[in-house]
Amino acid sequence: MKLRVDYKASLRLVGTVLKYLAAPLCFPLVVALYYGESVIPFVVTMAITVLVGMGLERLAEEPDIGAREGFLMVASTWFAVTLVGAIPFLIEAHGVPFVMPALHPDSTLGNPVNALFETMSGFTTTGATVLGDISFESHTRSIMMWRQLTQWLGGMGIVVLAVAILPELSVGGAQLMDAEAPGPGIEKLTPRIAETARALWGAYLGLTVLEIVLLYGLHVTGNAPNMDVYNAIAHGLTTMPTGGFSPEARSIEAFSAAAQWVIIPFMVAAGTNFALFWHVLTGDPKRLVRDTEFKSYLGVIGVISAILAGVLFLGGGLVSAAPIGETFDQSYLDSIQLAIVGHIEPSLRQSTFQVVSIVTTTGYASMDFNAWSSTTQYGLLFAMFIGGSAGSTGGAIKIVRWYVIVKSLRRELFTTAHPEAIRPVRLAGRAVDERAIRGIYAFTLLYLVLFFVSTGLLHLDAVRTGLELSVLETMSAVAATLGNVGPGFGTVGPMGSYLDFSNSSKLWMVLLMWMGRLEILPVFVLFTPEYWRR
Repeated sequence: MKLRVDYKASLRLVGTVLKYLAAPLCFPLVVALYYGESVIPFVVTMAITVLVGMGLERLAEEPDIGAREGFLMVASTWFAVTLVGAIPFLIEAHGVPFVMPALHPDSTLGNPVNALFETMSGFTTTGATVLGDISFESHTRSIMMWRQLTQWLGGMGIVVLAVAILPELSVGGAQLMDAEAPGPGIEKLTPRIAETARALWGAYLGLTVLEIVLLYGLHVTGNAPNMDVYNAIAHGLTTMPTGGFSPEARSIEAFSAAAQWVIIPFMVAAGTNFALFWHVLTGDPKRLVRDTEFKSYLGVIGVISAILAGVLFLGGGLVSAAPIGETFDQSYLDSIQLAIVGHIEPSLRQSTFQVVSIVTTTGYASMDFNAWSSTTQYGLLFAMFIGGSAGSTGGAIKIVRWYVIVKSLRRELFTTAHPEAIRPVRLAGRAVDERAIRGIYAFTLLYLVLFFVSTGLLHLDAVRTGLELSVLETMSAVAATLGNVGPGFGTVGPMGSYLDFSNSSKLWMVLLMWMGRLEILPVFVLFTPEYWRR
């Protein structure tokens, strides 16, 4: 059987991306030099990624990329960079024979499955972790910074970055960006797709730098004592990609209220279609306030935040007592009850921070929301399915899809009562193509089916291994990995981890994170016979 896909052309471009992955590895290498740590984990990884990349580049001379090759290249690239990105974690735990001893032999990332999970969680900007101890006693500062950097590289998209800076990927760049970009499609901002990629990454870089400056400014002025330059850079690298990794075990709870308020608008910006920022910067600021998806996005965040703020203010949003074995104790619960109940600013800040963090799929935590009541937790679970805007760095289903679904359902009700009527679904004044509507329904249905099937599989595996998980915990673990959110509830809550899951469950969640980041369909299509046949 003759294949319809030029897989050698796809793998050749995977090699190009891998080869240049050595460049960002220089950043944690510099961090290692600054703190007097070993650079071996990064030097070895750089050598491997360059050699493997050059080997793959030899498969084809001048690759011709179509839609099929684009799907294969993007899906393969994300898995390839994850495999390579896990190497520094493994070297830190095991060392290199005859070159370097193990730096932290007790690291949970010494398990290859855990290293793969952590790296996939990083590049897909999920933020779920299997680190047993998040501290500089258990991991070097350079390794922790590499963990942060994986999220920043994955946020706007590794392939989009490659299209922006590598001339050999600009041909066929539209197919590659369309296969990788989060949401129903990517808006072409300039005549050349490489210029569009550079515009998106320019906005992304600019907002990242601005946040780092503001966070460190709070530290300098005494408003955020713990937000030193390391933490400012670390959190700047994981806010804009809606990643959620933090070198602090308590996430953003470790920082002042001022730092939390500064991070909120950057999370909101990260969940916004980055094309809108380009329009604002090029002299069309009204485009932002006219955009239907953006207004819906802010409306959803505002309504859910206001409801949960009211519940927390009145005292109904927290549990009455700390259960045994939870990630918080009674003294913690008493302290947050005193700080939040009956107080406007803390109630508003905690609800807004957590809702924005979950809706945008950032995954930061300003408190341990395991201490929230089941009603408020189900509110957050609902928010996990909403997602940010198309063209943002957020995950989950996305606001624009929900908007089109609601409008198409209203149209069905109208045309049922008026069979002779012709009423197109409109978005921003333009009729939405019927094929696009069918695609949105197909994606959403597939997303929900995958969610329920995965919930069943993980729960059965937990029973098999003796891991005690409630249905809510299992559902939140699946929703948090498939939607690239990060934390769930209970053992996988914001101050917990996914470490207790079996290797088989963790490998399944690695696949969920991969599929969720690439919007499911580009991955599923690879496993259909029609994709490969002529």
